[in-house]
Amino acid sequence: MARRRPQPTSTTGGRDRGKNSQGPQKRSISKNRVARHDYEIGETWEAGIELTGTEVKSIRERPCQIRDSFCIIRGGEAFLVGVHIHPYSNGGVWNVDPDRRRRLLMHRRQIALIDAQLRTKGMALVPLELYFDEHNRVKLCVGIGRGKKLFDKRRDMARRDSDREIQRALKLRGR
Repeated sequence: MARRRPQPTSTTGGRDRGKNSQGPQKRSISKNRVARHDYEIGETWEAGIELTGTEVKSIRERPCQIRDSFCIIRGGEAFLVGVHIHPYSNGGVWNVDPDRRRRLLMHRRQIALIDAQLRTKGMALVPLELYFDEHNRVKLCVGIGRGKKLFDKRRDMARRDSDREIQRALKLRGR
């Protein structure tokens, strides 16, 4: 007797509905909000992180901080430095150093391209967001950024304030 496959329950027959469909959600663990303030971010990439089992369990328990972290490229490999992942409460002897350097999992060509861009003066590889993807794997969004000067930061704050005022005025006008 042949087994039948269960039919999809959606009305579209399991097909993607385009722009309006709710795709797989990513659950954010930690965001580096200061990065967009301090750097002009150009290209962004998604990278996996080489973590131990207790580190992943610890991340599920409570979030880690990536605010003061940065990425480096050494010997054709990318590393994440300065992230503090709290030791897992039930880890015991399997807990590792919370501030250790962690390898980023990216393709060689991507790392070579990033390394070539980092050789330009003033460029940095900045971690932007740490999250769980749709398969519950820990991913890191990194971006190439050029450091902003003080007047650039002031200009961005003024632009943000004026946009906020415009939105407030439009909202009041629409009543």
